[in-house]
Amino acid sequence: MFLTLSRWNRVSKKVCCLLGIFLSVTAIPVIACSRVLYRGPGDTVVVGRTMDWEQSLEVNLWAFPAGLERDGNAGARSLKWTSKYGSVAATCYDKLVADGMNEKGLVVNVLYLSSSVYPQFDGTRPSLSIGAWAQYVLDTFATVDEAVTVLKDEPFQLGVLIMPGGHAGTVHLSIADATGDSAIFEYIDGKLVVHHGKQYSVMTNDPPYDQQLALNGYWQEVGGNIMLPGTERPADRFVRASYYLGEAPQTSDEREQIASVFSIIRNVSAPIGAVHDGQPNVAATLWRIVADQKRRTYYFELTDTPNIFWVDLSELDLSVGQPMRMLAVEGAPVMAGEVSDRFEEQTGFEFMVGSDPGA
Repeated sequence: MFLTLSRWNRVSKKVCCLLGIFLSVTAIPVIACSRVLYRGPGDTVVVGRTMDWEQSLEVNLWAFPAGLERDGNAGARSLKWTSKYGSVAATCYDKLVADGMNEKGLVVNVLYLSSSVYPQFDGTRPSLSIGAWAQYVLDTFATVDEAVTVLKDEPFQLGVLIMPGGHAGTVHLSIADATGDSAIFEYIDGKLVVHHGKQYSVMTNDPPYDQQLALNGYWQEVGGNIMLPGTERPADRFVRASYYLGEAPQTSDEREQIASVFSIIRNVSAPIGAVHDGQPNVAATLWRIVADQKRRTYYFELTDTPNIFWVDLSELDLSVGQPMRMLAVEGAPVMAGEVSDRFEEQTGFEFMVGSDPGA
């Protein structure tokens, strides 16, 4: 199948304006991650994501009960709150939460966005470490609508952090609930931008989300059955994930649903040990997560092990008064199947320190 001349003319009109966006994307030094949201028959909602980074993130899984007293660890006006809901979270360095699902089926994903610019502290609002941003949402909200209603008014300010290796922890955040509602939060030029709606089902990294949508619109005109961009750059991964998400079967088979989402995020993964001289905007995929929000099941796959394991949240006691528990993942023996009984009690969890972006 080939493009007709008339169709090519229509499509090519978009190339000039989009070329500038594309060239700017290739020059942005970002670390890669991807996220997709699948909705299927019978109220099925499944979110999948990759974590791509240039070095180990020392990932572990934590089970956090309701009723925990929290500190946002971002200076004198650090936000304090009590967790309303229990959750399972994937952490980096046991200091920041990168991903998770709470007992209500709300899923949060943190992905790198180097073009993020956060406002400096104004001295009037509480502050929250970026390392705690995802967990605050998991602790506090049951639905996307609840979260958007509160967060759009910016009740706190985010404190930036520096990751091991020297990278600034500049990120954007996506959330999805058990109804399939979705929202994406970005700080662009110091201002919060929120994209809210079920149509926002794919996210990668730079450029900012509105530009990603424009690029994807061009490729939709071309048609994925004719040509898809194949590199590991964020814009290309966004297009491929969008296309294959549209191709995923609408099946009521639970195993096929999970397998479909894993197949999509594997398509946008980078191989272990991938090195791209002069291209710091791509990195090897370290792990993948698929969260079944209907069945409250959290699937995890390390890319250097042969098996998938998962946590059934109904098998964990996340009620008030229960201890925090942790499942050692990186460097642990190979795991497979349901692993809720392997979590071990812990005494505390402190978020990585966040600092005033204007300091």
